[in-house]
Amino acid sequence: MSSTDAGHDLPGKRPGPAASAQGSGATHSLRGRLLFFLLLAIFLASVVQGVTAYRGALRQADDMFDYHLEQIARSLRGGVPLDPPALDSDAPGDYDFYVQIWGPDGSEIFRSAPAALPPQAVLGFSDVKVGGTSYRVYSVQTPLQTVQIAQNMSARQARARALAAHAVLPIALMAPLLMLVVWWVIRRSLAPVERTRRQVASRSAGDLSPLAEGGLPAEVRPLVGELNLLLGRVGAAFDAQAQFVANAAHELRSPLTALKLQAQALRRSGDQAAREASVARLNQGIDRAIRLVEQLLALAREEAGLGHPVAQQRLNLQDVVQFAVADVLPQAQARQIDLGVGDTEPAWVQGQLDALRILLRNLLDNAIKYTPAAGRVDVALRIAGASAVLAVEDSGPGIDAEHRAHVLDRFYRAGNASGASGSGLGLAIVNTIAKRHGATLVLERSERLGGLRAELQFRLVDDGAAGAS
Repeated sequence: MSSTDAGHDLPGKRPGPAASAQGSGATHSLRGRLLFFLLLAIFLASVVQGVTAYRGALRQADDMFDYHLEQIARSLRGGVPLDPPALDSDAPGDYDFYVQIWGPDGSEIFRSAPAALPPQAVLGFSDVKVGGTSYRVYSVQTPLQTVQIAQNMSARQARARALAAHAVLPIALMAPLLMLVVWWVIRRSLAPVERTRRQVASRSAGDLSPLAEGGLPAEVRPLVGELNLLLGRVGAAFDAQAQFVANAAHELRSPLTALKLQAQALRRSGDQAAREASVARLNQGIDRAIRLVEQLLALAREEAGLGHPVAQQRLNLQDVVQFAVADVLPQAQARQIDLGVGDTEPAWVQGQLDALRILLRNLLDNAIKYTPAAGRVDVALRIAGASAVLAVEDSGPGIDAEHRAHVLDRFYRAGNASGASGSGLGLAIVNTIAKRHGATLVLERSERLGGLRAELQFRLVDDGAAGAS
């Protein structure tokens, strides 16, 4: 599947049940979520602010109208209006304010409208209802007269609502504009992310070049940087894998060709002795091919685990030494090699028993292979501070200093005096397993036996924890 397919479903293709389950429960749109919550917050804030402004405007209008009533009443305390109308006038009038004035003896001396207000004035503010109409009334008394001012509540409330609506109008107009601005800002802010997504979606499967980081937000740039680092690691792994496959194919071609030639020689063999010799060479060639394939598989398995934590298992390196020595002992006896185990002490480390067994077996196999017949190979295990030191020494030709930096590479063969030939994978496998276990591998000349000394340093784990496990 191409990278484009990963970003968009093709027509007619349906995602599998696992993909559907993950997509329905785990994915969401960052843009959609930001827009939803921000626009919802703006809407709710606008509603709350509008309601608050509306109610506040109503209260302010009510206070203002009460103030007007009081001011009108106080302005009439000093006298009566000029040319007052007749008291029995029935002329219709539509007034917001109604005025009544009584003299000291209680006689009505002025009325601004035909509709009469209550004859008993309640000093100060009061609410009264006359003929089904509600009024807001303010009364004030002086030694010469009593003044009563009333305002129709319907007209009062209508004007108050109009003033409140004018107060809410800017909020109602600004909320949609603010929502539009938020939508535009989010769209512009996430544009670099969308551009990066399109860049990834349009790539071919083999394009592992870094993604462009220019113009990305500070919150997204670290993610793209980590993606670029991942792409670099994947590219390096692909290159190493391709190189590994090419080298493996080259290494397998030679033994398989040799096996084919030996099979042809076996077919042409006339006497029994020549046939037996051809069969022996054929078996040796088959054994070498099997060993090479085993090493290739072991190296591929260990390199695939690089970068991943080793299974949490505490083990004693003494057991690893015992198993590995038992594995190679027949090979050492066949070549009359004195394979000895020096003084060892319990050394608890964390790792995988099978992998460490392969590591030590490869070291011993190399030592036995390159040590001349009747030579000597020693294994030692000791504690040095917080480390366990596992050493393999031999009396072979060793490895020259200029080659030690390269013998840990795959398929690299250093010259030696014994004439033995190998695949060049043994020490590469050792180095890979050591890296997975956090161990340090050092190759140097053996001062005691004169050959190669391979030393591994492991980090010890707590003895009590190890014993409890």
